Amino acid sequence: MKRYSDLIQIPTIQDRYAYLRIGGRVGEETFGIERYLNQIFYHSKEYELLRKDCLIRDSDGDNILELACPGFPINGRVYLHHIVPITLYDITNKTDLLLDPDNVVCCSKMMHDAIHYGNDQYVQSLLYSPRRRNDTCPWKH
Repeated sequence: MKRYSDLIQIPTIQDRYAYLRIGGRVGEETFGIERYLNQIFYHSKEYELLRKDCLIRDSDGDNILELACPGFPINGRVYLHHIVPITLYDITNKTDLLLDPDNVVCCSKMMHDAIHYGNDQYVQSLLYSPRRRNDTCPWKH
């Protein structure tokens, strides 16, 4: 079973993404008409406490980090991704997967979608550094 404690041992963001990638399909039904149940869970006091703890855990002191990977701050809204996806069964039976900090990691919306639906281009875009004036001329920095 995949775990946060194993994820953070992986050195690169590309490999962390590959470890987490689920590869579903856009529009694939997850909770269907019972979607309101996961929304109740995501607004619960217990989930809010888990979220708060994970935001602190996955930060470098100044920024929340994409997949807890140093050097990759999240710009914008932060999501908690369940490493082992939760199901309707988990919610209705309140299984340990729901609130286990070793089963969640902070990520952006784009990374969350990439993990679920396989957008390798987003991960590659994180590695791109735009050119800067005099970036090939070391004595002009």
